[in-house]
Amino acid sequence: MIFWWLMPAICIFSFALTAGLRRYALARSMLDVPNDRSSHTIPTPRGGGVSIVVTFLCGLLTMWLTGVIDLHFFLGAAGAGGLVALIGFMDDHGHIAARWRLLGHFGAALWVLGWTGGLAPVEVFGLRFDLGWVGHFFALFYLVWMLNLYNFMDGIDGLASVEAISVCGAVCVLYWSSGQPSLVWAPLLLSMAVLGFLLWNFPPAKIFMGDAGSGFLGMILGVLSLQAISINPDFLWGWLVLLGVFIVDATFTLLRRLLRGDKVYEAHRSHAYQYASRRYGRHLPVTAAVALINVLWLLPIAFYVVVGGLDGGVGLIIAYLPLLVLAMKFHAGELEVKTVVR
Repeated sequence: MIFWWLMPAICIFSFALTAGLRRYALARSMLDVPNDRSSHTIPTPRGGGVSIVVTFLCGLLTMWLTGVIDLHFFLGAAGAGGLVALIGFMDDHGHIAARWRLLGHFGAALWVLGWTGGLAPVEVFGLRFDLGWVGHFFALFYLVWMLNLYNFMDGIDGLASVEAISVCGAVCVLYWSSGQPSLVWAPLLLSMAVLGFLLWNFPPAKIFMGDAGSGFLGMILGVLSLQAISINPDFLWGWLVLLGVFIVDATFTLLRRLLRGDKVYEAHRSHAYQYASRRYGRHLPVTAAVALINVLWLLPIAFYVVVGGLDGGVGLIIAYLPLLVLAMKFHAGELEVKTVVR
């Protein structure tokens, strides 16, 4: 079944649902009130990412009912994504202790790995490895880190949305170019669900994604990347390259804070993208720069890895080195400097 007709409908549904969620958040006073850890100055409704969750899961159900995806993938992705979104939604409404959130995240990751079979064999520097239970262990922590890093990186207007759209769009190019058009539908569906939300979240944002949306996106992107390995091991490297901006910034920042002895579960604004938004005084230049990096730098490298025969490990190093330089240039993980954000 051709799903092109479904994509505009998904975008429109997401847009309309976000509008309803904004009214709901305003009525319930679900506002993100600025503090000294914030990257915004105006109280803004939060929780709009629920529209992404609902529209994507509806589309995923349609894909299963029409035979585009199998039951195992549907139950794994929908169950894990739904659980993460539920935890995030509850946290948006109140507060859930970090240890309970993390326990729920590991439960969601275990659920999806149980349904989808865990980590398929991978290729590293031309050698193929079937890691067995060790690979499943790494996949478990990979999924948990993906959903948490996405939450960490959802700190300025439009950034998490633009990242998801540009990465999913780029992955569709990789799948189509490598002769796997059937894999296109899930990331295309996700990008359309996010696009409807982005129309409300584009700088200056009228509503924030919230933990429900950011955690869901991180989990689903991780699941889609693991799904692709069973078709072609090079797809994993393509995904890792394309997600480089978020992976490098979040991981480098976390490591610096760990080495300094910070409480890493506490809110902060010391990511490179946050420092950059304060330096330039606006969110839009940083969000636009991430989109350009994804399209003009990371997509060509990922394409050469998947289609052109470049070794995935080599491609990852080439892709990440400039991103690491940017992270250091913008002081990722350094002690925060009190700066007024306009």
